[in-house]
Amino acid sequence: MTQEITISDLKRMMSQQRIHIIDIRDNYQFQLGNIPTSRNVPMNFLLTVPENYLNKEDTYYLCCEFGSRSKRACQELLEMGYHVVNIAGGYQEYCQTFN
Repeated sequence: MTQEITISDLKRMMSQQRIHIIDIRDNYQFQLGNIPTSRNVPMNFLLTVPENYLNKEDTYYLCCEFGSRSKRACQELLEMGYHVVNIAGGYQEYCQTFN
C-alpha cells in the first residue's frame, strides 16, 4: 500500500532534515515551478531504470502535478523494492498552501 504525506507534513520535514524529493513531471513543467530542493526525473525514466536514480536504502518522496501519477509511480516502485512516499496533492497543493 502506498504511503502518503501531506504538503504541510512535507514542509515540516524539510525544515528539520534533508529529504529526497523527486518530481516526476516533464522537464518543461518542472522548469515552470517546483518544490524547493526537488530533483526532476520524469516518470518514464524513473520507472524504466529506477536504479539510475534511486537506491533501496533511502526513502524518496514523489511529486507530480496533482498527486495521482506520483501515487501510481509509488505503487510500481514499491513492488520493485524501493522506499517511496507519495506527496498528496502534488505541486498544485504545494502552490495553494505556500504561495
